[in-house]
Amino acid sequence: MAPSNPSDKSQRPLKARNLSDEKFARLQAEAKAPYRGLRRFIYIAFAASGGLGAFIFLLKLVAGQDVGQTLPNLALQLGLVAGMVWLLKVDRPKSENTSGK
Repeated sequence: MAPSNPSDKSQRPLKARNLSDEKFARLQAEAKAPYRGLRRFIYIAFAASGGLGAFIFLLKLVAGQDVGQTLPNLALQLGLVAGMVWLLKVDRPKSENTSGK
């Protein structure tokens, strides 16, 4: 039986009663969504990489390099950034979602 309130130590399993409320809540959140911090870091790193790539390909377009080769690469980088932003939005905890779903 899961406790309804993390501060209610009498409802916790025996080993969890020795934990502080903050640590217990953090462990519960990690159990519900494992590796969320790592996933978010990867999404942000890939988005930054795509943003840098898009900037470079945009500069190549402005400089007048081969449009037929540069434009698809720019589109790929922009798609990567859009995908990572979408994954970040989907991976938010339910408490951060403001859409009411």
